[in-house]
Amino acid sequence: MVETPRARGLDLATLGGRIRTERRRRGLSLQELEARTGVSRSMLSEVERGGKAPTVLVLDRIATGLDTSIARLLGDERATRVIVLRRPEQDLAVDPSGWERRILSPVLPGVEFELMRTTIPPGVDAGDFAPHAPGSREYLAMERGRLRLTIDGVPYTLGPGDSIYYAGDCWHAFANPGRATCVYYLAMELGHPEGGFAVWPGEGATPPHTPRPTLVARLSAHSSLPPPRSGLRRQSRRSNTAFADRSRRTRRRP
Repeated sequence: MVETPRARGLDLATLGGRIRTERRRRGLSLQELEARTGVSRSMLSEVERGGKAPTVLVLDRIATGLDTSIARLLGDERATRVIVLRRPEQDLAVDPSGWERRILSPVLPGVEFELMRTTIPPGVDAGDFAPHAPGSREYLAMERGRLRLTIDGVPYTLGPGDSIYYAGDCWHAFANPGRATCVYYLAMELGHPEGGFAVWPGEGATPPHTPRPTLVARLSAHSSLPPPRSGLRRQSRRSNTAFADRSRRTRRRP
């Protein structure tokens, strides 16, 4: 079951339409998406038609197969420089087993990033999540409770205040082995299937196979200021000239 408080429950037809749009944008057939997700073609078809509500795990596998995030499937893109998401506006995905994922980050054009707050009740296993594209990164920070995070078969037990980083292109599973509710924050930065970062066509987006510009080039493209190295050299020359002028004036004094 998927709940979105901002929309008072994203209807299944709208969710299915977004999945179908993302699939077609990538030129994938249902059979190809089945191979990428492990979700049966019949299930995918039902979800796209709005006839069946996917669990959070199934929805995550669909998103992973599309090299995108659950956030993009649930939310609308926003392109403003400052975005405030009040609690009632944040999308919330709730699994039948009781665990939930609250999405804290907005969906930005050309950016595949998701910040989430996950709550897992005592004794609940949230399941195994499929590897993301190469170059993906995940950062997790514990708020309270205990979490057993299994990365490619290796378990790590985390407690309040603990944090962990891992490459996202691996199998990873989340479970609460404790008697208290587990709450943690997870930041996910998706990579591109062929390396780098996933950026799909859209307004202001870089095409998938176009190399990402360097930091200096990105700064220069969005600013009237010169690139940092050039600017530093010019500032240095101005400083040297000013120092020389002060020295000449000092030598002229009686």
